[in-house]
Amino acid sequence: MIEFKNITKSFDNKNIINNISGKFHKGKINLIIGNSGTGKSVLLKCIVGLIKPERGEILFDKRNFTDEKNLKIKIRREIGMLFQSGALFDSKNVEENIRFPLDILTNMNKDEKEERVNFFLKKVGLENSNKKFPSELSGGMKKRVGIARAIINNSKYLFCDEPNSGLDPKNSLIIDNLIKEITSEYNITTVIITHDINSIIEIGDHINFIHKGEKEWEGSSKSIFKSDNKILNEFVFARKWQKFLKNIKNTKV
Repeated sequence: MIEFKNITKSFDNKNIINNISGKFHKGKINLIIGNSGTGKSVLLKCIVGLIKPERGEILFDKRNFTDEKNLKIKIRREIGMLFQSGALFDSKNVEENIRFPLDILTNMNKDEKEERVNFFLKKVGLENSNKKFPSELSGGMKKRVGIARAIINNSKYLFCDEPNSGLDPKNSLIIDNLIKEITSEYNITTVIITHDINSIIEIGDHINFIHKGEKEWEGSSKSIFKSDNKILNEFVFARKWQKFLKNIKNTKV
């Protein structure tokens, strides 16, 4: 479990996130949703230590991430990241991209690394793609490589920034199901920033809705449509309508 307490961060004397508290649950898909510019990414960056909040505490399984330096280094080794663009190394092939965390964080020998890479390539449905380069992969395949790299070092915590960005509905569903399967199988604490209404409905075990730098609502995908929160309803139903129109537009007659 990850707990964050009273997190506040400002830039140029303007509060971007203000006194936000909450929990991300182990073995669950925890979503951060909200319109662009509401502070979702800033909150995520504070939690993983990319930026430092002015105020607040962050605890990874009751270990205070905001305190002792050596503990912060240890926790960072337990974090896997899936970036919006995939963030693969263009000069490295699939195998080298996935192996990268093992190269810099472990003392595994070559055979152990190869066995582990092949195991996770199969896990994400990309077996025998070892020698392909990112330029040879589709957007969905790049995201799957990114997922394999994020969890190859037995990550306890998985953070995903817009994992379905740029993907068609079919590949979005594949990525959602893959993240859900991995989260459950390895009992990972998974945190996802998303605008995708299908992801919110289908895999949102626990949802934090951020509005103007504050937590406006939290709950599950089952309760989100029952909420009487006007701001949340405007976000959810606007997104649902936009998704519907996009699917109609992309349908070939």
